Amino acid sequence: MRIILLLLLCGLSFPAHAQFERGFVDLGRDSMHYLLAYPEGFGDGEELWPLVLFLHGGGEGGNDLELVKKNGIPKHVAAGEKFPFVLLAPQNKYQRGFWDIVGLHHLLDEITRDTRIDPDRIYLTGLSRGGLGAWMTAMHDPGRFAALVPVCGAVPASYDIWVPENLPIWVFHGTDDDLIHPSESVNMVENLRRKKMSPPPKLTLYEGVGHNSWERAYADPELYRWMLAQRRRGTK
Repeated sequence: MRIILLLLLCGLSFPAHAQFERGFVDLGRDSMHYLLAYPEGFGDGEELWPLVLFLHGGGEGGNDLELVKKNGIPKHVAAGEKFPFVLLAPQNKYQRGFWDIVGLHHLLDEITRDTRIDPDRIYLTGLSRGGLGAWMTAMHDPGRFAALVPVCGAVPASYDIWVPENLPIWVFHGTDDDLIHPSESVNMVENLRRKKMSPPPKLTLYEGVGHNSWERAYADPELYRWMLAQRRRGTK
C-alpha cells in the first residue's frame, strides 16, 4: 500500500498558509481520504512529533473532505489555532455507516512509517459516531495509543473487557444529549473503574449540554495538556 498525496509539499517546508495536506491511503478495493495538519517547526530538524488521530461524527461522512473541518479539532485548525502535534483527520466515506476500523489501522501504519511521528505519543479521539469509532479502534489496536478521548460516543459497556487496563482515558458527554444518551459513557466508565484500571478513567459530564458536547470538550486547553502528557504503556 502507498499513500498518494493530492497536495505535494516542497521538500520539508510547510508554509503558514497550508493548514492541511490532503491525501488518501490505498486499501486495495477501497481507499480512505484524510486531512493532515503539521505543527509549526515540523520541518526543522529530526524531532519526532506526537500525532492525534481525530474521527469525525456522522454529519461529516461522504466524499467531501471540507466537511471534516466542520467540528472538533479540524475546525480549530481551520480557524488558525496552533497545536503542538500532527493532526490526522480521515473521512468515513459512509454517511450512514460506521468507521472502517481495519482501514484506520492501515492508515496509521502508513502515516507513522512515512512521517516523523513518536510511536509512544499517538492519541485517539472522536466525537459522536467518531466517539464510537475511537472506542472500537482502541479495542482493535490495543498496543498503539497513548491515550483515548471519546466525546459523546455510543459504546456497549460489556465491551469493557477489550479495553486495555492501562490506557489513559478521558470521556466527555452532555447530560442532556438526546441523540446518544450519556448513560453510554457513564456505564462504560463505571465498568472500567470496577476493573481498577491504572490510571482510572476520567469522565466529564457537561450539565445542560446536548449532543454537541464536543464544542466545550475540544475548546478546553486542559484536554490537550492532559492528553499530551500521556505516553504509551505496555499492553495489559
